[in-house]
Amino acid sequence: MIELKNVSFCYVAGNADNDEVVEVTSNGSLKNIDISIKDGEFILLTGGSGCGKTTILRLINGLIPNFYSGKLEGKVLVEGKNISHAELYDTAKLVSTVFQNPRSQFFNVDTTSELAFACENRGMPENEILKRIDETVRDLKLEPLMNRSLFCLSGGQKQKIACASVAVSRNKVILLDEPSANLDLKTIDELQELLAKWKGEGKTIVVAEHRISYLWSLADRTIILDGGQIAKELSRSDMDNIGEDELHALGLRTNKNSVVDSRLLKNKEAGTSPAAENRENNPISLQNFRYKYKNGYQALNIPSMDIPSGVITAIIGKNGEGKTTFLNCICGLLPHSKGTVVYKGKAYKHRARQQLFYLVMQDVNHQLFSESVLDEVLISQPKADEEEARSILATLDLSDLTDRHPMSLSGGQKQRVAVACAIASGREFMLFDEPTSGLDYTHMQQIGKILRQLKSMGKTVIVVTHDRELIQECCDEVIDLKAYNLLSQA
Repeated sequence: MIELKNVSFCYVAGNADNDEVVEVTSNGSLKNIDISIKDGEFILLTGGSGCGKTTILRLINGLIPNFYSGKLEGKVLVEGKNISHAELYDTAKLVSTVFQNPRSQFFNVDTTSELAFACENRGMPENEILKRIDETVRDLKLEPLMNRSLFCLSGGQKQKIACASVAVSRNKVILLDEPSANLDLKTIDELQELLAKWKGEGKTIVVAEHRISYLWSLADRTIILDGGQIAKELSRSDMDNIGEDELHALGLRTNKNSVVDSRLLKNKEAGTSPAAENRENNPISLQNFRYKYKNGYQALNIPSMDIPSGVITAIIGKNGEGKTTFLNCICGLLPHSKGTVVYKGKAYKHRARQQLFYLVMQDVNHQLFSESVLDEVLISQPKADEEEARSILATLDLSDLTDRHPMSLSGGQKQRVAVACAIASGREFMLFDEPTSGLDYTHMQQIGKILRQLKSMGKTVIVVTHDRELIQECCDEVIDLKAYNLLSQA
């Protein structure tokens, strides 16, 4: 049993010295939350970015107030224990969490050690630990990821390992924060199977998620948050009868599995697509495009690929197939990549490509440097223009956050700040790596609108994505990387 009794919480945004007043942020705060979750119940938490979903998970797993400080009122009980007064190592024996950014929860450098870590900490016998690891690897089909460096895994592969570390612990309560954010379609299906297995075992499961379609048949209830309060609660019967238009009116994504229009998939031989007649005759041409990591692992071998200019092209593929590496090579971030990038008859070397392309990374924490959101946009401009910077932030619903430190924002808000920086850069080619990761329906649509605006400005947009709704929303063409990368075909 999990209970939140009249819980309110605000994060502390700064440090208090002596008698100084502590600044408290409203982002992710909660107001008068009452939730009761039965043993074995599956709860879907959803709502707009920054509405408080992650905060609820942090209350249940004890990270608030033990790690994240702030003003807490009310009680949080798990199995009758007041979690806010318990030690984290005791709570960890009851509750397991898969974080939104799995990299933040790893303690080891290789995958096998990571799976063993929680069990070793509890002093379990070696035979029991090895048995649990073997069963988990088999159930999750993780054999290709074992004995691998965590630093060499894709975002989706890291998410798989995070789920596996939770499975090995065998705790009664499992929390997941945006678990599908970096996963390909096949892996989302595998995650759905894993969740169904956990539910069948009687686990109590709470998932904070924007992409709700794969969870809709599993959840016993859906709790919708808005501005830190419970806006609506749907029973299983309500979920069975609610329409898609009603969900969109609540700011939620579809509860049905979207299917990418097969006509969008670019035919390698025919070279035809709905956008073919309208695009420019100046594609970005990649020839003998190859990349090998320092450890000898070869990620890319693309003999030839043309990406149309002047349109929005989605690059799709399975986790670990080289999509992020592909973007990093194109924009010149990996100087040891081989091959040529030709545009309008001119070959661009690595340094020159950095002035032509702008990349919004999958983990935007790597590219946020300034003390405020406004400063972040200003330093991205060729020449600082505060009026233009504020206008860009307004188009992305970020005006109220201009003075906030970027690291204090939610994952979805950070993503939008990075998109704002891309727009401010004025580059001709915009590359996006999972730009809707962690975004709700409204802001996913907003990103789609922004990408279309970039296209109308004459920009070429290349977006790596697993988000079927985004593809349907704005993409003109879809390229499956596997059709071009010989290493994926082996």
